[in-house]
Amino acid sequence: MSETEQFIQRLKGVQFIIINDCYGGFGLSERAFCKYKEVAGITDPEFCDRNIPRDDPYLVKIVKELGMSANGAHANLKIVEIPGDVEWTVEEYDGVEWVAEKHRTWS
Repeated sequence: MSETEQFIQRLKGVQFIIINDCYGGFGLSERAFCKYKEVAGITDPEFCDRNIPRDDPYLVKIVKELGMSANGAHANLKIVEIPGDVEWTVEEYDGVEWVAEKHRTWS
C-alpha cells in the first residue's frame, strides 16, 4: 500500500482539521502555500490560503509533513483529530481557533 493510500485509510472514520493555535490568525508559510497550490493543481494567481477548506487532505498532509515550517507569519498551525461523523465548524477569538461541533443557536 502506498503512502497516499495509507494516509487516506487513516482518514476513514476520523477527520483532521487544521486550526491556528495562537493569537494572530490562520496562514501558511510561502513554502507551504506554494506546495499546496502545486499538489492541488491551483494556477489562479488570486487564490488565497484562507480559501482552503481546513479539512482539505492536501492541507493536512502538508502541515503534517512541514510541521512548524508550514506556519504563516502570525500562525501556529495544529492538526485536530475528531470523529468522522461530527459536523464541525472552526470558531475563533483574536485569531486563536478551535473546532466546535455545529449546533443551532439563536439570539
